[in-house]
Amino acid sequence: MRSPLICVQLLLLILTGSLGCAGYQWGAASLYPADIRTVHVPLVASNSFRRQLGERLTEAIAKQIEQDTPYKVVNQSNADSVLRGRIVSERKRVLVENANDNPRDIEWNIAVEYTWIDQRGNPLMEPVTMPLPTLSIALGQAADFVPEAGQSMLTAQNDIFVRVAQQVVGQMESPW
Repeated sequence: MRSPLICVQLLLLILTGSLGCAGYQWGAASLYPADIRTVHVPLVASNSFRRQLGERLTEAIAKQIEQDTPYKVVNQSNADSVLRGRIVSERKRVLVENANDNPRDIEWNIAVEYTWIDQRGNPLMEPVTMPLPTLSIALGQAADFVPEAGQSMLTAQNDIFVRVAQQVVGQMESPW
């Protein structure tokens, strides 16, 4: 006789507790704006004279979006939003030289600006690190490589592109 009463009370407790959580979202999808389902990532523009930097960064960002977000990367006509980027600057400098003035440790640095807007032109992310005159967000990354150890500028660039893509996708999360 007590068993059915306890089951009913337990069921009422569970129902009452779950009604208080009706507005919450669960899982990784809760980190991102719910009204956006697709993103168009046009080719990242580049002010650099080095070839294919924009193409490689675009590919890294698109892969990171597909991997870490609930969004699908699509063409512009099917997209709910557009993520545009520009490589503002890049430079290479020698950090350490040997006695014969050959570089032993080299740093490659990149600065990127990007914006994420919906189809109506409303910004979907706000600058968080510094106020900028436009709605773009700026970030920079640097990587060292040691030619004597078999590393090349290509390995440093790949490392930076992955880190920039992670930062861009991290900025796509909804603010708390």
